[in-house]
Amino acid sequence: MDFLSIFLIAVGLGMDALSVAVATGAVLGRPSGAAVFRMSFAFGFFQFAMPLAGWSAGRTVSSLIESFDHWVAFGLLVLIGGRMIVEALRDDGAGRTTAADPTRGWTLLVLAVATSIDALAVGLSLALLDASILYPSVVIGVTTFAMTWAGMVFGSKIGAFLGKKVEIAGGFILIGIGIRILWEHL
Repeated sequence: MDFLSIFLIAVGLGMDALSVAVATGAVLGRPSGAAVFRMSFAFGFFQFAMPLAGWSAGRTVSSLIESFDHWVAFGLLVLIGGRMIVEALRDDGAGRTTAADPTRGWTLLVLAVATSIDALAVGLSLALLDASILYPSVVIGVTTFAMTWAGMVFGSKIGAFLGKKVEIAGGFILIGIGIRILWEHL
């Protein structure tokens, strides 16, 4: 898989984290450097680790589904992207943040896991495509770290403008990657 495809997957996966970071930045006003680092590190780490876990699980079943693995990858990416779009269109923004500091404790852990679940399915998809995982996982983690950092820093400025558009764009990016994978294998 080439760098552009990996980077586009990373950006697509990072959209949930960016959306949460923008909302958090908007709620905190001017977040401290420590708060920005905590959230960026947690989101980046989980986005790095989840594809590894998905890939490991996928390697155990890959020989059983080699003949239709590209359809599975396509389906997973379309499902994830479609879900992101639907959730963005349904979400009124009320449930995104809490009154407590979302960059600490259990709230941070739950947000990090929730925003990285999609990366687990991407790791599974990469295993089914017999793609390597370490390099994509690093790119996904670093990209998410950077997107979260930027989202928190500029959250109060861009949150009101972009809103749901961020998650919708991420969903369409993942669907586009799924279509590209299917196209390349047919």
